[in-house]
Amino acid sequence: MPTEILVNTTGKETRVALMENGQLVELHVDRGTDRGYVGNVYYGKVVRVLPGMQAAFVDIGLERAAFLYVGDIFPQLLDHKHGEETEETDDPDMTVVEEGPPRESPKPGQPAIQDLLNEGQEIVVQVAKDPIGTKGARVTTHITLPGRYMVFMPTVDHVGISRRIERDKDRRRLREFVDKNRPKGAGFIVRTICANQTNQTLKQDMNYLLATWDKIQSASKNRRAPAPLHIDHGLVLRMVRDAFHDDVERMVVDNPKLHEEVCSFMEEFSPDLKEKVHHYRGAEPIFDAFGVETEIQRSLGRKVWLKSGGYLVIDQTEALVSVDVNSGKYVGQASLEETTLKVNMEAVKEVVYQLRLRNIGGIIIIDFIDMDKEQNRDKVYRALDEELKKDRARTNVLKISELGLVQMTRKRVQEDVVRYLSETCPTCEGRGSVRSRQTICFEIFRELMREGTRSLGKETMYVNVHPSVADLLYGEEFPMMELFEARLNKRIVVRALQHLHPERYEVYAR
Repeated sequence: MPTEILVNTTGKETRVALMENGQLVELHVDRGTDRGYVGNVYYGKVVRVLPGMQAAFVDIGLERAAFLYVGDIFPQLLDHKHGEETEETDDPDMTVVEEGPPRESPKPGQPAIQDLLNEGQEIVVQVAKDPIGTKGARVTTHITLPGRYMVFMPTVDHVGISRRIERDKDRRRLREFVDKNRPKGAGFIVRTICANQTNQTLKQDMNYLLATWDKIQSASKNRRAPAPLHIDHGLVLRMVRDAFHDDVERMVVDNPKLHEEVCSFMEEFSPDLKEKVHHYRGAEPIFDAFGVETEIQRSLGRKVWLKSGGYLVIDQTEALVSVDVNSGKYVGQASLEETTLKVNMEAVKEVVYQLRLRNIGGIIIIDFIDMDKEQNRDKVYRALDEELKKDRARTNVLKISELGLVQMTRKRVQEDVVRYLSETCPTCEGRGSVRSRQTICFEIFRELMREGTRSLGKETMYVNVHPSVADLLYGEEFPMMELFEARLNKRIVVRALQHLHPERYEVYAR
């Protein structure tokens, strides 16, 4: 399918859109001051060891201490043999190796966290997950350095060949080349793009990665923790390195300086693809010209409409993301089961599209419309599984339950786009709702009773409220106000204060 990469720069903000068949499928945003940390290598200091969680907090110089699980402490800190060699890898285009879910207990035969680390100890770590919400970054001592064609793993004796390289001849050639040129005890993962590359090109990439590792080791000997040892490329060059392959039709950049930077990078790593990099000079903003801006606005709301008239409702919580599929305006023609199947099949493509576009990760629950026939549930599941193959992030999906629910996980290393572009609502504080005006009124009446019994001898009671609540007190609830004045034998004065939160009120007597 035709693939394009569009780059828009506005002040300090850089946005990268990945397009497939003219449709936006991935959106990445970098605002300079709060760029991601995944892939960065730091010289960190252990500030706390938690035996009960088999983890440690490591100060790497960020706002919050990073989290290191015992399962992410790799052989360079242990006295055992390095990992076994394997011939294949399921994730050939990885940029940071993450070994799956955190382990709260050591592997069989591996020492406990308190036997590996001490408070004050200085160690080299790499960020595997960005800080998300209130959680600090997740780090690992297993360093992985991605290049254009390979990923270098200096701490693991492992050779991985992409499963997508299918010809045995290519696989044998690449394995023999890597085995011959890799340092003893270290490993490489060979990406899919390597299949048609010459040995000279691959050797150049290997030399670049080995030199980078040498610089990191030298820096760790000359600096005091916490300190950065290696900062990964910025957003645009990471996209060029990880996503700009032969199947990309073109890359269009609207900033002349950034265009030159990309061209210089391509000259060094992929000169044959340099001609695909173009500088956009149009008067209209690049995302408007390619229809990306409209797609962003349409796709990032809580409710997403389907072409049939059905819709999705996407809600994000601290623990998981729920996607609810609804038939909406679509009523079908033949039968309820056929109508339900059609909406669910249409929803499958939109759900996967939304996961990629929003960069949603972690635990995801998809609530499809209930289907009576098992073959229909299997059909929707197979379609979902097939659609997820287009996603570069690692996913794990369970079959549809009898309740119509799909449980799945998607690898998350960075905060999703919606949360990145948004901030918590100051009114509802992220809950999605506030207590109704009528609820606040009855809370005020109860507070009037309490304050009235405490303020004997005082003639007037004051109620400070938001104007919307004041309107209700002087309108529908005015008879109740008169009743309380008679019961308490006090004058009640309601004052509307615009600066008050809709749920906040003040009741006092003078």
